[in-house]
Amino acid sequence: MSNLSALKNKINKNKASIAVVGLGYVGLPLAVSFAKAGFNVVGLDTDSDRVRKVNKAVNYIADVTSQDLKNLLKKKRISATTNFRVLENSEVVFICVPTPLKRKYLPDISFVLQAVRKIRQFMGKNKLIILESTTYPGTTEEVILPILESKGLRCGKDFYLAFSPERIDPGNKHYPINKIPKVIGGINADSSILAQLLYKKIVKDTIIVSSPRAAETVKLIENTFRIVNIGLINEMAMMANKLNMNIWEIIDAAKTKPFGFMAFYPGPGVGGHCIPKDPLYLYWKAKKYGFDSRFIKLASQLNSSMPAYIVQRLKKLLKDKNKPIHKAKILVLGATYKKDVKDLRKSPSLDIIELLLREKIDVSYFDPYIPYLKLGKINLKSIKLNKNAIKQFDCLVLATDHKCINYKGIIQHANLIFDTRGVLKNIKNRKVILL
Repeated sequence: MSNLSALKNKINKNKASIAVVGLGYVGLPLAVSFAKAGFNVVGLDTDSDRVRKVNKAVNYIADVTSQDLKNLLKKKRISATTNFRVLENSEVVFICVPTPLKRKYLPDISFVLQAVRKIRQFMGKNKLIILESTTYPGTTEEVILPILESKGLRCGKDFYLAFSPERIDPGNKHYPINKIPKVIGGINADSSILAQLLYKKIVKDTIIVSSPRAAETVKLIENTFRIVNIGLINEMAMMANKLNMNIWEIIDAAKTKPFGFMAFYPGPGVGGHCIPKDPLYLYWKAKKYGFDSRFIKLASQLNSSMPAYIVQRLKKLLKDKNKPIHKAKILVLGATYKKDVKDLRKSPSLDIIELLLREKIDVSYFDPYIPYLKLGKINLKSIKLNKNAIKQFDCLVLATDHKCINYKGIIQHANLIFDTRGVLKNIKNRKVILL
């Protein structure tokens, strides 16, 4: 039996051993999904605390439950380790490590490189390696492939390599990992077919594209679409404020058109791992080929400026109430980057808090998911949100719209509310000021 046939056979029978490198928001749900499908999965991470939590069935990701981990550990379907030697016995290896930015427009794929070098160290024949970490077009073919082939093994003969962009939306109950189609770009046809065969064990729909480069760009264009449209609607919100119009009313009316319009909403900025960063990977790569993507750069700059815009609007609101901001007490509602998710990555709320602290303004915050903040110059504890506490603040800045917040009580007891998320857009109350 050929290497290809043997690997196909193991995948078909759920007998292929799987290793997932990186147990974060992408890697852990992926590992759990394959373990639930009947595969034996080992998770690899350099963070010993994550490894300990997985092995003790302690959940730290919103999309995975402790009960899931407990059940899979009992069946011996999943385990975690910091020892990369387990890669020797893994037929499938997923790479799900962070890909941050070194500087605003400079990608950092150092974690990917570290993972690939570890895989090469324990490389053997008949393995399928899939990169899911978001990166610039060409990474799989131009960077990863040469490293893996440097020991004499050949892709398509001795091992197989593909890229499939992660599409996880943390906390999204409507679209968990098994309901999101997988895009696959293999180095060759056999790599694509093997990856598709594997993914069909956990998802219904798979789409094979012509190359890893195409698959890498799929993720980038998805998030570029979002950052550009969010940037556009944020600019429209600023314009509407100058023209004394309600942007929320305008969007709601525009979206009644059954074609040619998709509603995006303004806010205090963009956060999370993907939207603030991913389009800049594409911007950087295009620059290498002499192409200046003006839309990406402008949208990134505009969205990054929103926290400062929020602070400027806040100053004016208080001035109009005859309360200079340096004498005011401000409460920021919500610290995470999106509602109902315990995730602070690139949260615009943190930028707002930091800007206020920089101006020596008395600022506090409330977030049911984040009991304390100790980041950079921020060192605060979440307050207890009750009517007596609310009354003490001159203005509440609604920065993250957690569902568990008692908005009715806030409206009743607050002196002033600056709603940057449109949660209270249908409330007719002079206390409520919309973005």
